Amino acid sequence: MTQSVVVQVGQCGNQIGCRFWDLALREHAAVNKKGVYDEALCSFFRNVDTRSEAGAADVLKGKICSLKARAVLIDMEEGVVNEMLQGPLRDVFDSKQLITDVSGSGNNWAVGHNIYGGQYREHIVENVRRTAEQCDCLQCFFVIHSMGGGTGSGLGTSVLNLLEDEFPEVYRFVTAVYPSADDDVITSPYNSVLAMRELTEHADCVLPIENQSLGDIVNKIHQMANSGKLGSVKQNSLLTSNKGSTKETEKPFDAMNNIVANLLLNLTSSARFEGSLNMDLNEITMNLVPFPHLHYLTSSLTPLYTLADVNVPTRRLDQMFSDAFSKDHQLIRADPKHSLYLACALMVRGNVQISDLRRNIERLKPSLPFVSWNQEGWKTGLCSVPPVGHSHSLLALANNTCVKPTFIELRDRFNKLYRKKAHLHHYLQVDGMEQSSFSEAISSLSSLIEEYNELDASKSIQVPDPPRLNIAV
Repeated sequence: MTQSVVVQVGQCGNQIGCRFWDLALREHAAVNKKGVYDEALCSFFRNVDTRSEAGAADVLKGKICSLKARAVLIDMEEGVVNEMLQGPLRDVFDSKQLITDVSGSGNNWAVGHNIYGGQYREHIVENVRRTAEQCDCLQCFFVIHSMGGGTGSGLGTSVLNLLEDEFPEVYRFVTAVYPSADDDVITSPYNSVLAMRELTEHADCVLPIENQSLGDIVNKIHQMANSGKLGSVKQNSLLTSNKGSTKETEKPFDAMNNIVANLLLNLTSSARFEGSLNMDLNEITMNLVPFPHLHYLTSSLTPLYTLADVNVPTRRLDQMFSDAFSKDHQLIRADPKHSLYLACALMVRGNVQISDLRRNIERLKPSLPFVSWNQEGWKTGLCSVPPVGHSHSLLALANNTCVKPTFIELRDRFNKLYRKKAHLHHYLQVDGMEQSSFSEAISSLSSLIEEYNELDASKSIQVPDPPRLNIAV
């Protein structure tokens, strides 16, 4: 059994990580009724208790601490990590896995990347290596961070570089949360573009998530719940805050973080549970990334809620596949059906047959434009264990040119600031930071956009099939 290590950086990364570990434990507890440490738990947890009866169910009940998450938690402000250590998951994290400071990065990529990246490098290497050495077969690293702040973007990409240096053979999956246009961090365009260069150069696979898209999805779910169209929302629903009400939320990002955690649950389901057609995580990169820099995969989920949050009839199977390609279910603001596909992966959970999967692919293929040289660019996975409270679910990952508008908008926001050299002095006073860093970062982003432009231009060029060779008998 392979194992993976999760590296959570910054406030956003740690909040999403906290939701992931909570949901993963609940999911394992629902399947593993006896609470025995098994191969499924081994993939993301290690057992530090020799008693065979110790397991996920015991952790959830708060009886004993037997499981430790294969995770490293990093934040240059203590608040979020301390909150986790005071919450129900406090025993799941080893104190040696935590790296915190008190001052933060001041929404400055350069402080996170150059100052804290250098100051904490050896400490981070030591913690990651210790966690990796506790794996029998390390498969990949999951890095979770935001793009708009200082620690998530700066230190997050510094950690990514560190992982490439120290573990060059281990794949690096990045879940990166992009700021919305009305973000309250004025310097977020600088931070995001500087971070983008690092992601393009050093990640194997990036799952971009947009805050605005998450907010739109949460609002839509709440409107449907309040109108009765969705069904009744249960008390203490993870769609809402801990207060269990759709009208008064304790923390505005709880429901949004829950959606990203569900993405990670579905992405890792084949690594955690058995299935008739399990998809190795490294197969995603191998099959969905035809060119090194074009490793940004759009993601969509259906259903968008889990753990029996909502009392609704089971979604029809065919409708679930249709929803996955709808713009309303994308975790960035994009419409992949009207853009060009390089490849697509469908990761299905629950009681779904391979024949159902193939039938829906054949049904949808005519409406999905694929590049001429990869018309059969589908990768599929079937995990037999569905999310708690549902009979089946689907995660679609698409390498699609629909990510381009997000990058163009980010470049435009960057240029508005950079033309006036606004706030630039905050970055340039950091050792090792030059103005050329900004021009190189925006040049990298423009080159990436141009690669997508070239693919889109080829969309209208129909390449005829070569004539078949006639062999005389």
